[in-house]
Amino acid sequence: MNISEHQAWLTDFYKERDWYKLSPFIRLNFLTEEVGEVSQAIRDMEIGRDHPGEAKHTLEYCQNHLHEELGDALDQVLILASKYDIDAQDLLDASERKLKKRFNL
Repeated sequence: MNISEHQAWLTDFYKERDWYKLSPFIRLNFLTEEVGEVSQAIRDMEIGRDHPGEAKHTLEYCQNHLHEELGDALDQVLILASKYDIDAQDLLDASERKLKKRFNL
């Protein structure tokens, strides 16, 4: 499945659960929450949590957790893009064009 196909699948998944109707403002809040979880996962991996209520995690656990949280953040970006009729592949292409132009590549 490519990124545009995943975006379409994800949009359908959200619509089936009645989650898609939430406004972009609410979606942005969910994205912010997911970015916080990415931050926590990276902190755990890089410096640990040092929290008395938490066990020390293995590197494998940390990597899996980061993988999951990055996926969750990406999904929120894809849903936001879908709300504005922006195809995910178009986002990737536009990003590449912008960087190539900016750095004369």
